[in-house]
Amino acid sequence: MFDELSEKLEATFARLRGRGVLNESDIKEGLREVRRVLLEADVNFQLTREFLERVEKKAVGVTTLRTVSPAQQLVKIVHDELTAMLGEQRSGLRLSSVPPTVVLMVGLQGSGKTTTAGKLARKLKEEGRPVRLVAADVYRPAAIDQLETVAGQIGVPVHADRTTTDVVRIARAGIEQARRERERVVIVDTAGRLQIDADMMDELRRLKEAVRPDEILFVADGMTGQDAVRIAQGFDEALGVTGVVLTKMDGDARGGAALSIYGVTKKPIKYIGVGEKLDALEEFHPDRMAGRILQMGDVVTLVEKAQSAFDEQETKRLEKKMRKEGMDLEDFLHAMRQIQKLGPLEGLLKMLPGVNSKMLKQANMDPKRMRHIEAIVLSMTPAERKNPSIINGSRRLRIARGSGRSITEVNRLLEQFRGMQKMMKKAASGNMRMPPGMMGLR
Repeated sequence: MFDELSEKLEATFARLRGRGVLNESDIKEGLREVRRVLLEADVNFQLTREFLERVEKKAVGVTTLRTVSPAQQLVKIVHDELTAMLGEQRSGLRLSSVPPTVVLMVGLQGSGKTTTAGKLARKLKEEGRPVRLVAADVYRPAAIDQLETVAGQIGVPVHADRTTTDVVRIARAGIEQARRERERVVIVDTAGRLQIDADMMDELRRLKEAVRPDEILFVADGMTGQDAVRIAQGFDEALGVTGVVLTKMDGDARGGAALSIYGVTKKPIKYIGVGEKLDALEEFHPDRMAGRILQMGDVVTLVEKAQSAFDEQETKRLEKKMRKEGMDLEDFLHAMRQIQKLGPLEGLLKMLPGVNSKMLKQANMDPKRMRHIEAIVLSMTPAERKNPSIINGSRRLRIARGSGRSITEVNRLLEQFRGMQKMMKKAASGNMRMPPGMMGLR
């Protein structure tokens, strides 16, 4: 997500940082490069021009602070203006004071509406809000089956009626059923088309008038760039969209849709889809996203992910045990599985300040590495996990064969684990300062 944009902006600011003091011509030259980078990222031309005018106006008049270099001040100005371009502040889901809250999912076919409806239902359910999905796509083959499959995976009820194509009747019945069951949110999955047409919009207008939704979320494929912005305008003019969900953002290295859609439509991006799994839906925070683009990191989101994914009791048990007895490979396996719940390691590292795609490529990170480590540890006996020092040559050979990995990999893991144990002992004895949360793997 935004990899190309981040790398090019970082290269531009690196050149400016190398100059020390910046004059007006340096700033203009740097902003010309930023303009090129934004246009290559498929950002709307008019928005790019207005963005650069605001940055230049602030940058030229800035006074040099003793503790901050001019280039750093320029990055801060760009960060603030990127935040404004992305929507200024987080816009959450509007929940009705009299439940159920009705959310209408709209968009073109193939944008990911049905999967996004399931992802949103899962998120709301985890927040303690009972949800019902309504299958109002009566045209696409197997659309109802797909929604029922998704709902089954997350344990959410679905209202569907295969005896009629009257979407107003289906939606009303689903909302009434949710009211009887005291469910707090109803998500209506509507039909899409390959392109905007009059019949589609008429049906959505009738649906809007009949159910009076609290939210109309336009679901857009983030990889389509300016096409997504143009289509969002069409839906907004016809329906009055209240928010946007951008899907497939994990595959979008440029980010033109995300950087343009709010500026053009003035409709906030509420969520972004960052993967195919049903937990891969993130709340959209403009300031945090601007930080990610400028490689400032997004530690707040990382902490939130950790808080939601980690088992607090297991974490406390591990911390207590490590302080008293030290860590064994069984504990290591438990800790590693908790970390895996956070998602791909590469994605987590990108949330740390200063970490960029180039650094990750140089690190040669293999996404399968954690699975290989898990296979090696699981091939050990309980006694070997408890006391790795008993693992001799013949045991290493058996572990390597059992895990399908090489003896070299087994040796490397054991060596790294010994180093970790030493570090933990030093930290527990107070001879070494540990990073915050390291002892508890929080």
